[in-house]
Amino acid sequence: MSRPIITLTTDFGTSDSYVPAMKGVILSLCPEAVLVDISHEVEPQAVRQAAYLLSTAAPYFPPGTVHLAVVDPGVGSERWPIAVRTGRATYVAPDNGVLSLVLEQEPALMAVHLTDPGYRLPEVSATFHGRDIFAPAAAHLARGIEPGQMGLPFSPARLVTLPGPLNLPQQSGSWQGEILHIDHFGNLVTSFQIPEPQGRLALTVAGQRIEPLHHTFADVDPGQRLLYRGSSGYLEIAVREGNAAAELGVRVGDPVWVETLP
Repeated sequence: MSRPIITLTTDFGTSDSYVPAMKGVILSLCPEAVLVDISHEVEPQAVRQAAYLLSTAAPYFPPGTVHLAVVDPGVGSERWPIAVRTGRATYVAPDNGVLSLVLEQEPALMAVHLTDPGYRLPEVSATFHGRDIFAPAAAHLARGIEPGQMGLPFSPARLVTLPGPLNLPQQSGSWQGEILHIDHFGNLVTSFQIPEPQGRLALTVAGQRIEPLHHTFADVDPGQRLLYRGSSGYLEIAVREGNAAAELGVRVGDPVWVETLP
């Protein structure tokens, strides 16, 4: 029998003991678990960025994987800790929209408010639900406990989704979006998805207009900026052999505008 897989996505970073503490809880309850880090470098409280990262990684894991996502600005508040089952996986997270993008790909079949104290640590901190509520829940799910045993089922239609439209039409005919993620290379991932690299597009960010749409980095010379469709289908901005984020001085959440060229 294959070992259960649990992935982790957080904004905890790696310089503190938060992530190891969560892993210690999981391994104490489910020693056979295989733990895979999706990312712990989400910008603090950046729920939309976490939703993007989870949605671009989760589809590539085997069916039955448990995905744990803890980016939780509302820790200690009335927001619910939840487990959500889809046709492929089970997700454990705060009900704050962090699952919005992945559930567009894998519709929720069941949602459960994690209320049963038997599936938490004996003492629950008001500020570290990742260790005390979410990590134990993920471990129990990986051991085969059904979500419905851990709390109160509710309609998936009640799940919190990310607020407002991500991409807004402008009177000028352009669309306003935002920077969802900045990768290790400084490439800027925008909120605009396109099915395939077709048509002529221009994108403006930090007052700089970047056009046209290219196919790959080799289409421009070293040091030049380019607009392209990334591997997950989102429009991205890069500097060949450089760092677009540093050169343009942008951060996650900064606005971008895209327009179709005649």
